Amino acid sequence: MTPEFGLIALLGLIFAYALIGKRLENSVITAPMIFLVGGYLCAKSGLIHYEEADEMLNIIAEVALVVLLFADAAMINPRGLLREAAKPARMLLVGLPIMIGLGWVVGMVFLPGWPVWEMALLAALLAPTDAALGQSVVTNPRVPETMRRSLIAESGLNDGFALPFVIFFACIAAGETPHEIPTSWSVFVGEQLGFGVLAGVLTGGIGGWLLLRAERHGLSSPYLGGLAVLALAGLAYLLAHEIHGNGFIAAFTGGLIFGEIMHNRRRFLFEFIETEGQLLSIVAFFSIGALLLPGTLAALTPAIILLVLSSIFVLRPVAIWVSLMGSKTSPTERLFYGWFGPRGLATALFALLVLGNFHGIEQREGLLAAAAFAVIASTFLHGATAAPISRRFPPAKASQTPAE
Repeated sequence: MTPEFGLIALLGLIFAYALIGKRLENSVITAPMIFLVGGYLCAKSGLIHYEEADEMLNIIAEVALVVLLFADAAMINPRGLLREAAKPARMLLVGLPIMIGLGWVVGMVFLPGWPVWEMALLAALLAPTDAALGQSVVTNPRVPETMRRSLIAESGLNDGFALPFVIFFACIAAGETPHEIPTSWSVFVGEQLGFGVLAGVLTGGIGGWLLLRAERHGLSSPYLGGLAVLALAGLAYLLAHEIHGNGFIAAFTGGLIFGEIMHNRRRFLFEFIETEGQLLSIVAFFSIGALLLPGTLAALTPAIILLVLSSIFVLRPVAIWVSLMGSKTSPTERLFYGWFGPRGLATALFALLVLGNFHGIEQREGLLAAAAFAVIASTFLHGATAAPISRRFPPAKASQTPAE
């Protein structure tokens, strides 16, 4: 079959979803579920050929993740986030390392035959959370605003915090160091964080200032705001790469600054996430289903399945609970943060990044299979529970617009 049949299948599925999407909004069925399964079925039926498609999937997942990080951050009230900064900071600086450490130890129990550093690499790959899979929670007005801000901030920044762990463990496991990484890891981490923030501040700040002035002088309009989001998200990411910063942190920081500048004119951001943002997300999950899952699920073992499920049900909740001890958070809030740490685009993207750049890793198929299963399990588990758990919050505790 020609590639057009796969495109026809994708467009037909998008149209079918558009017909019934409103009915599914508050159900246990989500768009990522539909398109993940749809992509997988298209590949298995021969409509799409998934062989040697890593580069294409890498590009699609990267673009979707960067744009969604920028758009999600632009909806945050930065002043409110600063007042509540302790919670996401604890989850990132304490919870993330604890989760990686626990995953490393538990992984050696489930997979004793794996090289120790490759097990550490897998633990790091399972740590990042996905803003795309958390959309139904962070945009739900029934969830208290402070909790939504904390989740968006953590999911937006943890990719950048997890990447140094991923690269570090990959270097040791493969016995090689890419030439662009300096020998000093303190320099590498500092550049990733510092230059990533700098790129985001410059791009979001200058871009937001120019767009605001253009609107006030009648040169632009809110209808063109979506184009600005796409362009600025890409600019922040690419600028960060050019100055050796982290592109994901740049996208998140840029969105945060951009949203603050456009604070009373950002209705277009909600419309963007509901249209262009959702389209990027569903295309990314369709691509993962079509290009990643068919070639990796054969390598799944019961031990890998148990490890991934343990990371979702036990390791992250425990790590987040410990990180928030001593803070002003209720047990319910800690459980909420611990559960909604979905794995998706970042886990798949980092796995492809590592395997594409490090050739000395022994358990290549196992790593990719674990990443693929993590996406599947998280898509269905977190997707199915997002609406029911969000409905448990009383409307009186919610703000009227998401993250305003």
